Amino acid sequence: MDISIAVVPVAGLGTRLLPATKSQPKEMLPVGRKPVVQYVVDELVQVGMKRVLFITGPGKTSLENHFDLNDELVRVLRETGKEESLAELEFERAAIQYFYTRQRQLLGLGHAILCAEAFVANQPFVVALGDSIIGLHAQSDIVQRMKRCFVDKGAVAVIAFEEVPANEVHQYGIAKPKSDGELFEIEDLIEKPSQSEAPSNLAIAARYVLAPSVFEAVRRVHPGKGGEIQITDAIRLMIQEGGKAYGIRLSRDERRYDIGNFQSYFRAFVEFALADKKQGPALRKHLETLLNDHHS
Repeated sequence: MDISIAVVPVAGLGTRLLPATKSQPKEMLPVGRKPVVQYVVDELVQVGMKRVLFITGPGKTSLENHFDLNDELVRVLRETGKEESLAELEFERAAIQYFYTRQRQLLGLGHAILCAEAFVANQPFVVALGDSIIGLHAQSDIVQRMKRCFVDKGAVAVIAFEEVPANEVHQYGIAKPKSDGELFEIEDLIEKPSQSEAPSNLAIAARYVLAPSVFEAVRRVHPGKGGEIQITDAIRLMIQEGGKAYGIRLSRDERRYDIGNFQSYFRAFVEFALADKKQGPALRKHLETLLNDHHS
């Protein structure tokens, strides 16, 4: 079975990153040399995705423009002797097709994924959240491993997980695993439990492989806080009705960079910038000087 469709939700307003996101989608904020969402697409291209559907909203035009061909820019670069910069536009010509649809009401991730139903039809598909990078410079094959598990296990869902501190479990969907290890069957999922209610510290890490039956489950779950429809609740319903769902832990070198607030954004930018082969060494020296001056 070839799973080659990816759905990338990018409709959120980015309110925790205001004013930077007032007129700029948070998914288009730069981390090092690239916008966040380009790292997400780079990851999907590397694991063989052929079609990407972005679930967008108002104010996301710059995202669509970013993945479009810009022949005028190419012409200007060539005419002005800046052909070395053309390599930075290679992503435009990746062997992948881009599609866009709007989530007309912001009613949660489950609702956003439901907007992809007509596009996905009856095929399994990947969901990759557009504000989360997996691995430094998106060097991760987690989606490939998840696709393999989905097929081998006959699953209805495979989800990536990361360990989080106990005092942060209330921010995530949390797994109740049936066993230890990198790969485990999921007994239950709980959306944003309290620390005392959490069955583990394994938090959903922004990547899913889902069977098309998830759409019917989404329609059947009840909206939660704020009227939002959670994909976690839909997958939980599928498990309760006999479907097999599995989790795969991110490896140590597959850290998730969640660009959801300024703290995580600043840290991600600095880490990616320091890893830049050309600019990283000079930046590291500059930061060391700043820190030394601060402590002197």
